[in-house]
Amino acid sequence: MDRETLKNHLENAVHWLTGAACNRENIPIGPRGRQMPTTSWRGAIRGEYRAATRQWDSFCPVWHTGQAVKALVLAARTLNRPEWLEEAKFCAQFLLDNQFTEGENAGLIAAYEDYPDRVNTSAILECLDGLFLLSAATGDASYSTAALKALYWVKDHMWDAKIRRFYDVYDPVRRRIIHGVSCAQNRPLLDDAVFCTGWKLSRDASLLQVALDTAETLLTDEAPPGNWIKYLPCSAERDSIHPRHAYWWGNPMLDLFRETGDVRYKECFLRSVTWYRKALRTDGGLFRSTSSDFSTDSFGHATSGSACAAIMFLRYLELTRDAGIASDLERALAFCCRMQFINPADPALKGAVLEKVLPPDGTDDSPYHIRDLATIFFIQAASEYLRSVKDGLPLPD
Repeated sequence: MDRETLKNHLENAVHWLTGAACNRENIPIGPRGRQMPTTSWRGAIRGEYRAATRQWDSFCPVWHTGQAVKALVLAARTLNRPEWLEEAKFCAQFLLDNQFTEGENAGLIAAYEDYPDRVNTSAILECLDGLFLLSAATGDASYSTAALKALYWVKDHMWDAKIRRFYDVYDPVRRRIIHGVSCAQNRPLLDDAVFCTGWKLSRDASLLQVALDTAETLLTDEAPPGNWIKYLPCSAERDSIHPRHAYWWGNPMLDLFRETGDVRYKECFLRSVTWYRKALRTDGGLFRSTSSDFSTDSFGHATSGSACAAIMFLRYLELTRDAGIASDLERALAFCCRMQFINPADPALKGAVLEKVLPPDGTDDSPYHIRDLATIFFIQAASEYLRSVKDGLPLPD
């Protein structure tokens, strides 16, 4: 892969993320955003854009913005662009502004997702790595302090040590866990290894224990190999596996292996890498729904899944120095690059990476649906790829 070409794609993606996608005013994003009791919107990333109607909306702005902060920190580090750290700080303020500071909810980041007035535990956890990375990059401990407070809130309120799983949904007004709704399953959330990161910063063994207990549940419930179809947002009933599921839970297994030396974690990580190699289509794409035999629908693409696969392949390469995975890695990245809007008629699309193509609806409306996640995870993957080139990993010319 031509490094300069990839750098250009990366820069275009960052410009979209910090331009069209970044909410600069304290205005709710779209119809769904107006349903959320969020009071501070400055710095949030606009998550959904339908090309046919040219309308923005939001689905889960907290964790998407947290991942955007992570992407900007990685891109700033790789290309030595300190101005992108300033953009990361601007977006991070959205997370800090939506963190409770008093009472029983102190530490909770109001990460509304499936229900506009209820918080999802996974959405809290998935916004934290950006804060940890931003703190390390800037030397400003306020970001890691906020992330640690959120971790402790989740551990104290949403973690059940007896079943080694997290409760999924919380009502911050009634201050109680919500059971029996469609997105509540009690899940073993290992997302971004943030409890491991929290332990390394605080040396509080209770945080590491949450990560280890979660990993034990995942090892017990793993099926098919390298994935977890029994847990949402996958569906065993529909034989449907989510494209980022193995990333959220298989990728952090490598972090636990490096901290503990337990080879079971490394082997699980390797199985997740194998799952992605099989799920990747011949052109480098992935789909929102992949069955256990790796068949897919014709529509419902998920470019963010290709980017997450590329991140997994890079970490595999760093671990094993097995250059045999380079073709899969570059195929996934090349697909993301082809999905980027370079010269669109709609200025809101310039630099964005297309997430999915919708099924035909009987009209000639554009079937393109933009989710910020495709661009966000592409930035992360491209940044790490270019960093790996600097570090001398065995990548092809």
